[in-house]
Amino acid sequence: MAPLIMISSCFVWNLCMVLIGVSVSVPVEAKSWLKAHATFYGANQSPISLGGACGYDNTFHAGFGVNTAAVSTMLFRGGEACGACYQVICDYRVDPKWCLRRRSVTVTATNFCPPNNQGGWCDPPHHHFDMSAPSFFRIARQGSEGIVPVLYTRVPCKRRGGVRFTLRGQSNFNMVMISNVGGSGDVKAVSIKGSRGRSSWLPMHRNWGANWQSSVDLRNQRLSFKLTLADGKTLLFLNVVPSSWRFGQTFSSRNQFS
Repeated sequence: MAPLIMISSCFVWNLCMVLIGVSVSVPVEAKSWLKAHATFYGANQSPISLGGACGYDNTFHAGFGVNTAAVSTMLFRGGEACGACYQVICDYRVDPKWCLRRRSVTVTATNFCPPNNQGGWCDPPHHHFDMSAPSFFRIARQGSEGIVPVLYTRVPCKRRGGVRFTLRGQSNFNMVMISNVGGSGDVKAVSIKGSRGRSSWLPMHRNWGANWQSSVDLRNQRLSFKLTLADGKTLLFLNVVPSSWRFGQTFSSRNQFS
């Protein structure tokens, strides 16, 4: 399979702002919502580079677009939340001045909002979303420079195309960044298998964020992966990486979680 060809430019930015950034009216009573608060990244900071503690080099290349957020300790769970999707609505009943009424946006967790251990919003036990500016202003009024109360709920991630595997590392140190994961979005376990001999599934370990590692030399072999999400769903990605792979390449599968 050929390496995934990435598309980048203002065309992608505008397309995602139109297609991905659409917010919708949502009745709060329709789901079980949890209380949290939200702020936003600096307005002058490009949201496409906010892969942060999850290790996504570029949130467009990872399949997430501009609607991303750094989440607090209680949500991040040591990186297990990377790739998870949350539907967020500004709590108009609490703050009618700054909240847009009954508007929601779905964001992907791509970064960690670290605690300052001084009672900050990202300190435990707070649930907090530090959102990209485009996603924040889908639910809050322009001019709101502070913190707004929000309600949130976990939702399935809807991705375009298949799960993506970016190969990193060197020699017998294999590190794979896994992105564009649908379904619950948060990967719980990963196994890898080479194509030589009677190769068996080898468990990988989370290095950090969305990066998983193994210490077996699998160069010049076709690579297969087995992914299990936090909700227990498992998919096989057989021979998704050809034997001609090189570190730094990204490969897209045809399989996707629903």
